[in-house]
Amino acid sequence: MKGFGISKLVRLINASQSKSRLVFSFERQLSLGIMSRRRLYSVAPIIKVEPTRGLMDELMKMEVSHLVPNQPVTLHSRLESDDSFFWEAYAHYVSDAEGTVKVTRDVSVGGTYTGREPMGLIWSMTAAPGTQHGMRLRKIDVTKPYLVNISLYDGHLSHGFEAKAELASVVVERSYIAPGVTRSELEGQVVGTLFLPPGPGPFPAVLDMWGGGGGLVEYRASLLASRGFVTLALVYMAHKDLPEKKQSFSLNPKYFEDAFNTLNNHPKVARGHVAILGLSYGVSLALYMATEIKNINPSCLVCISGSHVLLNKKESEDMFGNFLIKKDRIKLADSGAMIWRNIALPITDNPEHVVEVAKIRCPLMLIVGEDDQNWPVPEATVEITKLMKTAKNAHLLTVLSYPGAGHLIEPPYSPHCRESKFKINSTQQRVILLWGGDTKAHSYAQEDSWRKILAYLEKHTVLRHQTSAAQCKL
Repeated sequence: MKGFGISKLVRLINASQSKSRLVFSFERQLSLGIMSRRRLYSVAPIIKVEPTRGLMDELMKMEVSHLVPNQPVTLHSRLESDDSFFWEAYAHYVSDAEGTVKVTRDVSVGGTYTGREPMGLIWSMTAAPGTQHGMRLRKIDVTKPYLVNISLYDGHLSHGFEAKAELASVVVERSYIAPGVTRSELEGQVVGTLFLPPGPGPFPAVLDMWGGGGGLVEYRASLLASRGFVTLALVYMAHKDLPEKKQSFSLNPKYFEDAFNTLNNHPKVARGHVAILGLSYGVSLALYMATEIKNINPSCLVCISGSHVLLNKKESEDMFGNFLIKKDRIKLADSGAMIWRNIALPITDNPEHVVEVAKIRCPLMLIVGEDDQNWPVPEATVEITKLMKTAKNAHLLTVLSYPGAGHLIEPPYSPHCRESKFKINSTQQRVILLWGGDTKAHSYAQEDSWRKILAYLEKHTVLRHQTSAAQCKL
């Protein structure tokens, strides 16, 4: 009995040990599997951006890796403007089966933009909470890039980003001027800033004029120079280096003739290959220069969000003095912003207040935002087209019209500005103006029109023996 008992006891002990080893082995394998899976997802997420340093009109590719499959995340962008305000955008994504988000491929399901938008984190930026109403993001110092901080957060967030822990972040530079482009300020006979591409030239050139807000605006000119065009950002009102009488604009043909010739006669410019580009009131001036100043023969005109209406064709007249006598036509948006487009309606045919577009003898591109709330650009474009058909010079006309775009059609990926502060220089009055536009449609207009503007300028200004204008990259 004792032997039997000892033998049975030994078998029981062996069986128990074997079972324990099996249980331990199973638990160890399970543990190792969990640890292996944890190791797979414990690698910190990474945001990869190409290029990390690029021009403002350059497409940016962004990819997030090392996420959990099907993980909801938020990408958030933020920059500080030259006037010390913060601007931001955000978008909601869900990672794929490999734990990856590719912004050029994937759809944003919420945020300041939705859909497949590779540059949405830039063009959908709005002023951060607490910023003064009516601010507009504009580059003041083109020699310094914007530093854009792009952060990744777990889950779909819409606010309170500063209080949340980032999963990853990266800083990218967005510049308006390429290496090698030189900047020089002009004073005296002509006031503005001249940008020269690198190299001996000769280069095609562009005279760049902004609207009735006046002052010196350089960022479009520096970007054009980065794309191979000698560009003069011209000041024509409201600037410290202008005579007192030109703080409030009145038309002086000699000044604009001198500005054009400053470019045309520059040693790095291909003489006779100079275009004029204008936005808003700059359009009226561009058309005036091409038709009324005999010694100016531009290669082509690019006219953004403007018309042939010129309220002060006489040098003694003040632009806004004539403009604001029709205050009863100014409407107010729900936000309280002023809508000025009705002031110039119906489009006048009074020769004292319009440019004679029948006299245009160079290619003309008109760029139109169909939701322009500042000026009746669509109506003016219809009238210009009709007048040029009658004059048999409509073959020179190209029209780009964009549904849903507003007045301020700027270089690509510039954040859409629907309304902002505006200073009327003749009265020193500050108002809020409604420019119009739907953010996504307006941003598409900016990207598409810029590409076509560059191609148009190259077609009509680049020397025939050159295959293309010089291109600079960071």
